Amino acid sequence: MKIGSIGYNYSHDSDFAMDRPNGTGCRLFLLVKTPAIFEIGGKRQEVKKNSFVTFSPEMPCKYYAAEKIYTDDWMYFEADENDLKRFEELGIPENTVIHLGNIEELSHIMHILAYEHYAADSFHEEIERHYIEILLLKLSRIIKLKSAASSESFIEKNYKFTQLRTRIYTMPETVPDVEGMAAEVGMSRSGFQHLYKKMFGVSVMTDVITGRLDRAKRLLSSTNLTIKEVAEKCGYESEYNFMRQFKSRYGQTPTEFRRML
Repeated sequence: MKIGSIGYNYSHDSDFAMDRPNGTGCRLFLLVKTPAIFEIGGKRQEVKKNSFVTFSPEMPCKYYAAEKIYTDDWMYFEADENDLKRFEELGIPENTVIHLGNIEELSHIMHILAYEHYAADSFHEEIERHYIEILLLKLSRIIKLKSAASSESFIEKNYKFTQLRTRIYTMPETVPDVEGMAAEVGMSRSGFQHLYKKMFGVSVMTDVITGRLDRAKRLLSSTNLTIKEVAEKCGYESEYNFMRQFKSRYGQTPTEFRRML
């Protein structure tokens, strides 16, 4: 897959209209950020913001703002047979608009791709190829989740759960108790715990303990903080509880671990 040109967060006023009655001539990838009207193969449809579509080269298409402005991320690209097979494997369709619900992460990748495509820095082409694959994988995952649970609320919950899990592993001291985490994603305690395990394959408390202890090992090996200070920075209110869980997981106390370094 080779990018011809790419743009991030382009906005146009209500007079804008992209009209390609004979197709675009190459493949076009769009992340639509504002409400729009699309005509694909002569069929008109209203498109919600935060939607996605990829046009094949010959598909007649036209799109324009449904309100005051039209904003999107766009990418013209070439694809060979292997690329098209990859799209099929990932379940990414052509000429079909899909409402994704949240495109913040995808748009961020498009921003990076736009920079790398026009950069003259070392390895920019190799970096670009890797980010294209990441973009497709992320898109495929969202599409599959959308297919498994069509409600937008599930997509939003997936995003919130992913963000929460990232916090658990990077900033465990900021993560509240189970009741607090459930409140953050707008669910009951039992519903939250059930969905978390279904999504990630482990219980939320298993992740919390792992996240805390992983960070504790990093702090013990890279700082001179006291055991009590390490415990606090890893989200433990009790120094004793920290030492107990650490020894249960690693077979030695935090102090013994530090001495072995």
